[in-house]
Amino acid sequence: MGYQVFEQSIQIRASATVVEKCFTDRDLMHRWLNPALRCDPIGPWSTDLGSQTRFVIQIPLLEPSLKSTVAEREAGLVVWEFSGFFRGRDRWECQPQPQGTLLLNRFEFEIPNPLVRFGFNAFAAKWTQADMQAQLRRLKRVAEAENQRFQD
Repeated sequence: MGYQVFEQSIQIRASATVVEKCFTDRDLMHRWLNPALRCDPIGPWSTDLGSQTRFVIQIPLLEPSLKSTVAEREAGLVVWEFSGFFRGRDRWECQPQPQGTLLLNRFEFEIPNPLVRFGFNAFAAKWTQADMQAQLRRLKRVAEAENQRFQD
């Protein structure tokens, strides 16, 4: 079985603090997250260590979901560990750079059910990678707009 890893990064012209806020503030998060996804807190919204959320894929009649728990948390870093039809970790890390921030996203996961794994690899893996890259581009736009707002 083994884990699959999708990893990408993007250079953002904004401070690490602003970039981090884009993946820790729920309202900002929904501005760049794929519209087919919804992130619901389990309890009050938080990205503190141990806090939980449910990521729901909004497919009519199905709405599969992944329960996630913040497994690692430091300034500029959040690692969500999740379980459901996928198991794994989603790491978001800000690395300050002279011209802004390098945002790294590492999604490592396994799909325990062989039928679901086959379907994902055959039909959704390439789409998922492309969608993750599109999300990073949208996050970049949100972060750069937020950064500009703070500078004005």
